[in-house]
Amino acid sequence: MTWLELPENTGFGPANLPYGVFSTPGSAPRTGIAVGDHVLDLAAVTGDPAHASGSLNAFMALGPAAWGQLREQVAEWLTESRHRRLIEPHLLPRADVHLHLPLEVADYVDFYSSLTHAENVGRIFRPGSAPLTPNWRHLPVGYHGRAGTVRVSGTPVMRPRGQRAEAGGAPSFGPSRRLDFEAEVGFVVGVPSELGRPVPVGAFPDHVFGVCLLNDWSARDIQAWEYVPLGPFLGKSFLTSVSAWVVPLAALEAARVRPPDREPQPLPYLDDEGRPWGLDLALEVRLNGELISRPPFREMYWTPAQQLAHLTVNGASLRTGDLFASGTVSGPARDQYGSLLELSWNGATPLTMADGRSRAFLEDGDVVSITATAPGPDGARIGFGEVTGLICPAAT
Repeated sequence: MTWLELPENTGFGPANLPYGVFSTPGSAPRTGIAVGDHVLDLAAVTGDPAHASGSLNAFMALGPAAWGQLREQVAEWLTESRHRRLIEPHLLPRADVHLHLPLEVADYVDFYSSLTHAENVGRIFRPGSAPLTPNWRHLPVGYHGRAGTVRVSGTPVMRPRGQRAEAGGAPSFGPSRRLDFEAEVGFVVGVPSELGRPVPVGAFPDHVFGVCLLNDWSARDIQAWEYVPLGPFLGKSFLTSVSAWVVPLAALEAARVRPPDREPQPLPYLDDEGRPWGLDLALEVRLNGELISRPPFREMYWTPAQQLAHLTVNGASLRTGDLFASGTVSGPARDQYGSLLELSWNGATPLTMADGRSRAFLEDGDVVSITATAPGPDGARIGFGEVTGLICPAAT
């Protein structure tokens, strides 16, 4: 219940309260919370300089007690009518604000935690061999990405150039011919950790502030040539897009589910029995406005808590603003695949669109948009906004 008029079935109700960074004409970027079709200007209503810094980092570094205290305060402001006179002047129409990258990204790590996706990729690139590498069921496979090219939703996607794999053996150079999206979920670290001290699975909510949507754009032909023996590099580092809104972890309690059974049993530091952080997030991918896939996040083999435990088990420390991503989210059905690599089976069976055109990989002018919702308390739905990108021609 709230005194604020909310659109029917909004994903940005009082059960959510996602954080972002916004500006208005002539003003500096500052922190806001999305409520229905409005943004609550936290810098103005609280006077706290942490919310006027232009990123969420200063607030995220304060830790779970501060996060919870502000969440309770905002919920009270929006549900008790005695606060209306104070709060209403600081509610700005969301259509009138400009959204920025919500955090200063410290490090970026991307995982590879969907069993279906990993098996599909194995069957595509290693036909006749076991689809999974021997290590896959024992640890969350990942790679260290480029933090400096993480950008907010809406940033144009310039088609990358590089060395492309060719059938004859020697590579060619030019714009990627196999540009792809990857529907993923990102996790934002608020509280740092000490160098040399691993973060256990159970400490996940002590460090992770919230969740966003992420698109790990991928140039498959560049990636195929370069990834042996050290993994992804230029085929992915040109751009990673994230949604403008970060949903606090506290908003997702009703979305927690038990992850799929693991075989073999994970090693003790990855054992999450009794502390599951599977999440029932329903993703949707649209290409030029047409729904082409519904990837189910609840099917992910490795959870974000296990990913964080593995990321730090060697003593690597966390920093405020660290971002780690789930890897491509794919379900077992074809209309649940989270990439064109799978949807077109590496171009062998192109995706047929409603207008009769086909897509094996992305073409200039294409727009990819990823959205997601999750169950909230009392039947509410938690929305994540969207992460969107327009494919532009390669630079000359």
